[in-house]
Amino acid sequence: KAQSALLEAMEEHQVTTEGETRALPVPFFVIATQNPTQQVGTFPLPESQLDRFLMRIALGYPDTQAERMLLAGEDRREMIAHMKPLLDPASLLAAQHKVSEVFVAEALLDYVQALIARSRSGGRFGAGLSPRAGLALVHASRAWAFLAGRSQVLPEDVQAVLPAVAGHRLRGPSGEADADALAQALLADVAIP
Repeated sequence: KAQSALLEAMEEHQVTTEGETRALPVPFFVIATQNPTQQVGTFPLPESQLDRFLMRIALGYPDTQAERMLLAGEDRREMIAHMKPLLDPASLLAAQHKVSEVFVAEALLDYVQALIARSRSGGRFGAGLSPRAGLALVHASRAWAFLAGRSQVLPEDVQAVLPAVAGHRLRGPSGEADADALAQALLADVAIP
């Protein structure tokens, strides 16, 4: 039930409980955490469900100083009540609109398509990147360029976001999933236009 509700929210921007469907507020986003698959009661998501996530980002452990602040500081749940928002919803929607206006040249789309095509051929990858992955790569590259203060996407933007966008979607030929190594191999296989 939880996975179904999560997927409904991500795809349809609504949630249904006890037969009643409610629209989610605009804007909204979904963050999910993934426990190690070795833990009891944890099951890996099927590829079709993983493909719906824009990115996978591994946070790792905090450095020593940050961990000390966690240990010595006040309760994190209590701190949320005192946090001040950096953007209001209207400002976030305006920024999202500006991201959609970042220019993507035909040559850059050729590069993205070459990356996608390479992931689907040659036997290096067990399953290629989906059309949804291609859309995610273009959207994330636009956002990366916008955050860098540019009005157009460069190949370096695609390269910067590809590990986070494609890492959870790529598998080696025998099913292994070393996201960073697979993403770097894909980047190495395709020349920049």
